[in-house]
Amino acid sequence: MSATLVHRGPDDDGQVVAPPVGLAARRLSIIDLAGGHQPIANEDGRVHVVQNGEIYNHEVLHRELAARGHEFRTRCDTEAIVHLFEEHGDGFAERLRGMFAVAIWDGRASRLVLARDRFGIKPLFYWEAPDGGLAFASELKALMALPGFPREIDMRGLESLLAFNSIPRPLTIFEGVRKLEPGHLLSWSPDGDGVEVRPYARPAPEPVERLRRERAGELATELRGRLRDSVRAHLIADVPVGVLLSGGVDSATLAALAAQESGERVRTFSIGFRERSFDELERARLVARRYDTDHHELIVEPDVAELLTRLAEVFDEPLADSSAVPTYLVSQLASEHVKVALSGEGGDELFGGYYTYVADAIAPWAGKPAAALRPLIERLPSSSARVSFDYKAKRFARGGALPPLERHHAWKEIFSPELRAELLAAPPAPGFDPLDVYRERYAATAGAEPLARLQDVDRDIYLVDDLLVKTDRASMAHSLEVRVPFLDTAVTDLALAVPSNRHLLGWQRKRLLRRAVAPLLPKRILYGRKRGFSIPAAAWLRGELLPFARDVLSPDAIRRQGLFRPEAVDRLLTEHASGQADNSRQIWCLMTLGLWLERYGARREVPYPLPG
Repeated sequence: MSATLVHRGPDDDGQVVAPPVGLAARRLSIIDLAGGHQPIANEDGRVHVVQNGEIYNHEVLHRELAARGHEFRTRCDTEAIVHLFEEHGDGFAERLRGMFAVAIWDGRASRLVLARDRFGIKPLFYWEAPDGGLAFASELKALMALPGFPREIDMRGLESLLAFNSIPRPLTIFEGVRKLEPGHLLSWSPDGDGVEVRPYARPAPEPVERLRRERAGELATELRGRLRDSVRAHLIADVPVGVLLSGGVDSATLAALAAQESGERVRTFSIGFRERSFDELERARLVARRYDTDHHELIVEPDVAELLTRLAEVFDEPLADSSAVPTYLVSQLASEHVKVALSGEGGDELFGGYYTYVADAIAPWAGKPAAALRPLIERLPSSSARVSFDYKAKRFARGGALPPLERHHAWKEIFSPELRAELLAAPPAPGFDPLDVYRERYAATAGAEPLARLQDVDRDIYLVDDLLVKTDRASMAHSLEVRVPFLDTAVTDLALAVPSNRHLLGWQRKRLLRRAVAPLLPKRILYGRKRGFSIPAAAWLRGELLPFARDVLSPDAIRRQGLFRPEAVDRLLTEHASGQADNSRQIWCLMTLGLWLERYGARREVPYPLPG
């Protein structure tokens, strides 16, 4: 199991086997390079800890715990965890500032405790074996190394992938395997009744009355200070730290603050495309020049077919977000120069950066008229440009007349329920609706402002189970640790507390954030049109990538895998290639899954013969 994760920690490895438990860790040495070997034990060797992540307040915890009599042998952040557990028991996780997946074996009580950080930045999978045992790991491929591990496809996970491009936790692609929820603890004992899972933190929108009366300038100053504090904490390392710079407000803010707070010249990394509407290199250069960063660029002309095959190995659970391609490539570029990089995930969800939030705001008066015009709008010709007008118009018309949550999802949906029914060869999971995970989260914020509730759904599900998964796997594949300063309580506590109109008003997005960072950024960055970390998938799938797509999704391959109807897949390809419709997201999803199925050998028996 440990050997499958060498990419996550090529610098060191360790294990302890003390029946009934075995713990193993791979280490990417970032803090206390010589002394941070894991697992780490307490003074009498009866409590052991392994961790994937970084604890940014570990120096404060060291001092506090040493004053209470705990003995430290290293400067490593992981050692703070074992003594914190001795002092506070399961309450240790609430004291940690950082990103982490942690396992603690308490030999005194014969009890295992797993914990995942409150924002789900670091992954943690677990499997309850038929014999009552428990296995856990940072990636599914480690669990697949276990003798007797089942590879039965969970149809609920598959349907979720088709709906969202990712699989929201606790589901995975495999039956019986679960993801630990962010902000949750899991406990297990060999003499107990299986696992017990409970929350220790649940970030959610909670408007504070003081912030409703606070002047915009004062709030902006406070936010800028909190961002600076977070970046300063995230720069803590005994190795160089860089910034993944896309040219948008979020990453540009991190580059600006890192340049001001770092004691050395900051390294920045950007990638671009030949297709002009997808390229952000020029804007990234503005920031690099302003702060005199050691800037590195890559023009993406990848062998996409070869790269997609490689990504099927990296993402041992299928993830169909096409932005995994640039994320993987920019991580590869950064890993040639640094071991740690900052990235801007979380900024859009916290501060209202997506155009879908504008659509949410105008839908109450424009949604029904747009839905009435849908037959006409659907006849608009399909473009290969990035988020083209026809694409946005069709999406808005399709969801305009729906209730708020369903409408919000419809604008991002990959396969609709009707398309899933047409596509699936096997019957869907009885009584299962992928959107129920959205409804559950949405219901939990009843009483909050409408926009804040939708932002919360995006932050808790799309961010955690798509964007952070993408960033973690793509970066760790190159042994690069990526840190996300926006997802720090110093920042989130304020972002989740301010009224929605501070984030979005009319067509103005990220109002508070833009005002806060205005002194730091060029106006072209500050007010530039959002592009996102996307690729020209629609054009590629009408050009050089189309033969590869037809090969991966050939009728023979579809029949062999036994999940979909070949004629439904062929129709999607034909419509897209002819320009009748932009099916690039659906085709990309099916290609990603097909390559994953070939790599990991997962199958599902179809209960009846397939047509054709």
